[in-house]
Amino acid sequence: MASTALPETSASLDPLEIADWYESLEDVVRRYGPDEAARLIELLEARAVGQGLPVEAASTTPYINTISPEDQPAFPGDRELEFRIRSIIRWNAAAMVVKANKRSDGIGGHISTYASSALLYEIGFNHFFHAQTAERPGDMVYFQGHASPGMYARAYVEGRFDEDKLDNFRREIPRGQGLSSYPHPWLMPDFWQFPTVSMGLGPITSIYHARFLRYLEHRGLAKTDPANVWCFLGDGEMDEPESLGAITLPVREKLDNLIWVINCNLQRLDGPVRGNGKIVQEMEGIFRGAGWNVIKVLWGEGWDDLLARDKTGKLIARLGEMVDGEYQTCKAEGGAAVRKIVFGGDPDLEELVKDYSDDELKNLRRGGHDTDKVYAAYAEATKRSGRPTVILAKTVKGYGLGEAGEAKNVAHNTKKMTSDELREFRDRFDIPVKDDDIEKAPFFRPQPGTPEHTYIHERRKALGGFVPARVPTDEKLPAPELKKFAKFLAGTGPGKEASTTFVFGQFVANLMKDKAVGKRVVPIIPDEARTFGMEGLFKQVGIYAPFGQLYEPVDRAQLMYYKEAKDGQLLEEGINEAGAMSSFVAAATAYANVGVTMIPFYVFYSMFGFQRVGDLCWLAGDSRSRGFLIGGTSGRTSLNGEGLQHEDGHSPLIASTIPNLVSYDPAFAFEVVTLLQDGLRRMYAEGEQVFYYMSVYNDAYYMPPMPNLDGDKFDEDVREGICKGLYRFKVSELASPKVKAVAQLFGSGPIMNCVLEAQTILEEKYGVAATVWSATSYCELARDARAVTRWNRLHPGDRKKASWLDRQLTELDGPFVAASDNIRLVPDQIREWVPGRYVTLGTDGFGRSDSRDTLRHHFEVDAAHITYATLEALAAEGKFDETKLPAALKDLGIDPETVDPITA
Repeated sequence: MASTALPETSASLDPLEIADWYESLEDVVRRYGPDEAARLIELLEARAVGQGLPVEAASTTPYINTISPEDQPAFPGDRELEFRIRSIIRWNAAAMVVKANKRSDGIGGHISTYASSALLYEIGFNHFFHAQTAERPGDMVYFQGHASPGMYARAYVEGRFDEDKLDNFRREIPRGQGLSSYPHPWLMPDFWQFPTVSMGLGPITSIYHARFLRYLEHRGLAKTDPANVWCFLGDGEMDEPESLGAITLPVREKLDNLIWVINCNLQRLDGPVRGNGKIVQEMEGIFRGAGWNVIKVLWGEGWDDLLARDKTGKLIARLGEMVDGEYQTCKAEGGAAVRKIVFGGDPDLEELVKDYSDDELKNLRRGGHDTDKVYAAYAEATKRSGRPTVILAKTVKGYGLGEAGEAKNVAHNTKKMTSDELREFRDRFDIPVKDDDIEKAPFFRPQPGTPEHTYIHERRKALGGFVPARVPTDEKLPAPELKKFAKFLAGTGPGKEASTTFVFGQFVANLMKDKAVGKRVVPIIPDEARTFGMEGLFKQVGIYAPFGQLYEPVDRAQLMYYKEAKDGQLLEEGINEAGAMSSFVAAATAYANVGVTMIPFYVFYSMFGFQRVGDLCWLAGDSRSRGFLIGGTSGRTSLNGEGLQHEDGHSPLIASTIPNLVSYDPAFAFEVVTLLQDGLRRMYAEGEQVFYYMSVYNDAYYMPPMPNLDGDKFDEDVREGICKGLYRFKVSELASPKVKAVAQLFGSGPIMNCVLEAQTILEEKYGVAATVWSATSYCELARDARAVTRWNRLHPGDRKKASWLDRQLTELDGPFVAASDNIRLVPDQIREWVPGRYVTLGTDGFGRSDSRDTLRHHFEVDAAHITYATLEALAAEGKFDETKLPAALKDLGIDPETVDPITA
């Protein structure tokens, strides 16, 4: 075993006394084993603390490998063949990026990340990464985004891709022709499983994916215990808050199915990660402190002899003293720099390497490039120890690139190589490419029957098949018929009120009782169940806790007490929106990654949804998620007491930026359940590649019945209009050819009540015939109209198509006035297709606390402002006497000199 540096002895302690303690410890290790010896040290430490001694546990271990040479398992593979395969993949990965940038300057791509991590991946591919089979779930592997060329190169060598694919790296038009820049399931739905290149999102989603596998196991929905979740990360990526923000969860829940491999090449995009420090030691301290099993893979086999001969402990001390900037210099400048920086200035250290040439010192490998060291770390990590494992593998950025970028600050941005650099790369890895062909950077693939081809396929066959591979289940879930929710369609009844947030909660509780799909529902709430009126789920289905409820809850005597259970269905994530969104993604992609279709409902509190986790929402779209995002307690005036940081008026606009996210803003209970039922149909019965966002509100008011409802029978036209985004809700009682002052009012969410009030005022006070429309989705209306407009533009000789807006609004008299509890850009999405004067009212500006009526007047979306905006628009069209507008302002209680809410 390599020696370790000993702390300096105290002048007052007898060295023989210290030696006696050392001997005693070694005896305990010999008789009881290392685990019991470690337990003894814990007991001694506890005893010392109890005696008031100032004991501080070390957060890091010496700067050497965690696994000693004596404890390394025998490597089971063929080293020579694996090196050959790895070298070929390295070449193809580099050639792919180089060729792409020769063909089109600036197309991009990365060589250095995979160059540094090739061995880390290949040990996994050849010995650890299990594919999904009928007998066992597959391992989930989060590949580092910038290393994607290596995964494409391996797939080519395996025969999964042809040369055309590699030739079209980062050339994806027409769709399906080329290879995406990074892991994107939306673009390559049969290959990639997890988007990872938005750094920090891979780490946090991998944690919650590992946790969701246990959730499925404990609920008896899938046998997931054999599967491991591997996440490959860069050391620079660890600076992202999401990378480290949830690392206590897998310790708390004993997720020993989670393995992180951090590629510590000491460099990020522009330079060293910690030029003045040591990123490996920093990460070790963080993860050890959190309770992870930490395995350091720092030094290759060549260092073993040096460390064994280091009887003074000076080499370990020197390695621990050096900062990362010095390690980078050693690799960039070669053996002479290693001799000077690592061994120079101390006779004992100089003696250790006196017989080493500079080339030999240069070729001392880091642990992440040593087959035995990496295999030993993976073998240890896959032992189920009750703790997650992080492997800190030290590598060289741009390993093998030589002058093109090895260990240099420009390594990350290396996309081109000269002929001489390609020749050097070819020679280093012995690739059979002729000198005359170097400039072309041709791809190379071993032919069937060669040892390399046979070996790579045998290894993948032993592990169940190819990885990565996305294999969605073709399972379809029946969507309950809309008539099953008849009580919601009928409204609240006279004198009764409800909020759409409450209605949604009742819908979910009802759905979870459905025999066909109830068990597949995954309610996800970030510590706001009581706010959403969903605390009834605590007792109904229980809160998931991997070890059950180990205490008696203080509210046990209450009907809806806080019940935790090992098979609990509700995910109560605490104050952690990013974690809740990660759980949503895990559940929403289970149909593709586990083969079990789940129905997640993630309910978030107001703007602590899209605004807080917008990047994860985009990732959910890329991942082809299916499920429901619910903006609970939405609205800038409906969530009236919370103020600026809480009141949401822009999530529907952000939602509209995600192409496969269907966004709705319903006003009434029957709209809520109609849209939810339609989402179940589209996503789960028909398998459509969309997911849903819906705004619901905590503003309680009378819920009318669905128009034209007859028992449990409903008007199909109304249902279609709700789902398309717009339908006529209430025609004016003044509607008549004799009435010239006609207007169309669009309402959404709780502001629909203000619109209905404005309709009454316009009719009774000003003789205006105003028809009220319910606008459930400006996003869907705009997408439909945009698609139809495009088709018509590109088909000039064909009969024109009509969008839903065209079909509803053509030949109607305006003006058109829209009001909602969101900013004006939300209804402005359809401005291009509204056939007349279009006025939008919204809640632009910072929110604030006050009563709902006061807030709605302040933001100019109450009945008074809707009424006046309609009159002003009619006056502009000559349909209302303009001289009466000042009096109307006074009658409606509007101060024309009040401050603009967007600047207030």
